Formats: sequence, C-alpha cells, structure tokens
Amino acid sequence: MNSSRTKILFLIPSLAAGGAERVIVNLLRHLDASKFVLVLAVVNMKSAVFLEDVPDNVELIDLGCTRVRFAIFKIIHLIWTIRPNVLFSTLGHLNLLLAILKPLMPKNIRYFCRETTILSEGVKTYPNSRYWVWGYKHFYNRFDKIICQSKYMRDDLKAHFGVLPDKLVVINNPVDIERVRHLATELVVTKAVVSGRDNSKVINLVSAGRMVKVKGFDLLIEALALNGNPDIHLTLLGDGPLKEELQALAKTLGVEQQVHFVGYQKNPYSFIAQADAYVLSSRFEGFPNVVLESLACGTPVIATPAVGGTKEILEGMEGCLLTNNVSAEALAEALSSFVFGKRLSPELIKPYAIDRIVNLYEQQFLL
Repeated sequence: MNSSRTKILFLIPSLAAGGAERVIVNLLRHLDASKFVLVLAVVNMKSAVFLEDVPDNVELIDLGCTRVRFAIFKIIHLIWTIRPNVLFSTLGHLNLLLAILKPLMPKNIRYFCRETTILSEGVKTYPNSRYWVWGYKHFYNRFDKIICQSKYMRDDLKAHFGVLPDKLVVINNPVDIERVRHLATELVVTKAVVSGRDNSKVINLVSAGRMVKVKGFDLLIEALALNGNPDIHLTLLGDGPLKEELQALAKTLGVEQQVHFVGYQKNPYSFIAQADAYVLSSRFEGFPNVVLESLACGTPVIATPAVGGTKEILEGMEGCLLTNNVSAEALAEALSSFVFGKRLSPELIKPYAIDRIVNLYEQQFLL
C-alpha cells in the first residue's frame, strides 16, 4: 500500500435509500484510488439498499448500532484506531455529534462535514429545536470545512448559525450520468394505461422521495384535483410514514385512479426516463439529486421554488418550469400551462457530471 495516499474515513448513519447515501456512494466509486485510501463506517446497516454499490476497494465497517447516539464510544475508538488524514461525515445530527466530540479526537485529522439540508428550515422539525440551534451555533465552526450543496445553503449557515465564511465550500451534488442513462434503459412497464381513455393523450408524471411533509406530495395530489384533467397520471416512487395518509387524500379528492403508489424502487430511472415530466413538489430542499437525475434522463422538470438549491439548478433552464410559489394552486397552474412532449438537451446536465464534482472534492481533501 502506498503510504503517501490520503486516508479518508467516511462516516454515515446508514446506507438506506436517500440522497445523502447516494452521494457518498457515488464519491466512493469515483475518487482516485491512487491518491486515497477509502474507509466507510456505517452506524446502522439495516435496510442498506446501497450496500452492493460500495466498491471493493473500500474498507467497509459496520458499527452495528441502531442509533448514532448509541455509537458514540465505537466512533471515538474507530477514529483513534484508524487515525485517518480526513474524517468526512454527512447528515446533521451525526455532524453535530462529531463537532462536539472533536476535542476527544486525534489532533492531526482534518474534519469535514457535508450538510444535507437548509438547516434553518430543518431544525424547525426537530424536537426542542432551540437546543439544536444552540448546538450548531456553538460547535459547527470546529469543522475545518463544511461542504454546502448550494449557495443558498452556504448563506443560510452564515446568516443563521454564525459559521465562518472560510469554513464553507459550495460543491454541488454529482450525478453519474452514464450510469443513470444505462439504468434508464432497463425494461420496466412504467407508463399508465388508463381504462376507457385514449392512452395516446395520457400525460405521465413521476415524483419520488420519502413520504414526509417536506416533500410536498400532498400539494401535488391536491394540484391534480385542482387541475381537473383526467388524462394526467402520477406515479409516486417511495415509502414513508405519510403513505397511507396520501393514499386517503387521493381517494378523498377523487383522483385515486390517477395516482399510482409503487413504493421504493431500487432503479427509479426507467420511471423517470419514460415520464413526460418529473414533478418536484417540495417545501424545501438542499440540492435535489433527483432533479439532476431527471436532467440526465432528458426528462423535463416542473418544480416548486422550494427554499434551497432547486432554483439554482432550474432557473432559466429551457424546457423546465419553476412554479410561482410553493402551493397546490401554483402546481395546478403549472400542469395546465406546461408544454409536454419535449425532451431536454444532454448539455444541461454537464455542470453536475460526477468527474467534475469529484475533482472539486479531491482538491479539498488534498489541500
């Protein structure tokens, strides 16, 4: 083993379905193995849907805990044992824990974290949120670098949590364009066949994500009802605590025949590639991977101007549409005015190509 390589310990709560997990796996697959020794430690391996995507050259460590707080001593012991050059964590509660624990760690490690959400919005959903705000304000500056997915995220951390500007680096999320396009060719029946209608006129929409309030699927279902076009069919990919509530909402609003819940899909790209448009109905977002993946598939995107990075991706992008505001009414209006039937230029996704984004990470790791 080349001892001159930089050893990076990636620490993540899980490998379950999620944007943060997908980004970490993509980084591990593309970081230059001649420059880096890569170690991935996972707190909880339950529902590790990305496990098979972790490359063979990465040392994988299962911490065997159900919660981050139960893994504190294992994390401390692991860091002292491995003594990486760089510690890289993602997801807010784990990031905050590591910032608090930093005085107990070896002194010659560079501490990186990647923030995953618009923190001023995210903490509103936490119990006892004022304590979380206090924690972020007092400990987040202990990191050497904080990777922000968008300019909005960077500015939010400065304005609301007092993070020093020289700690903050904006690196957009990457998309593995070739891999997404390859998986999009998988043969899956994704288009709706609506009984009793001319199916050549059916508009197929798709949306994906964990079924929680922030994703705004309730707004999207309400928009379908307000729009009133029975030829619009929506496929929802994902699971979560609000699934049954959303199914009931579709029934109450009389659009249950237009909304198809297909659950979590390991390969969502066939659904996205065959859709007439992807709809992002979120109330706030960090930097939505699924929008980038839709662009890679050539599928137009209709999105709310959610707080976060969505506008930075889509504003002024030909073939896509940002609604006037975050509401069912605005989404319904967009569904009526959007020109369906066009595909996007492959050039639109190039700024987010994984080789370019990984190079930006490598520059930071090697400073």
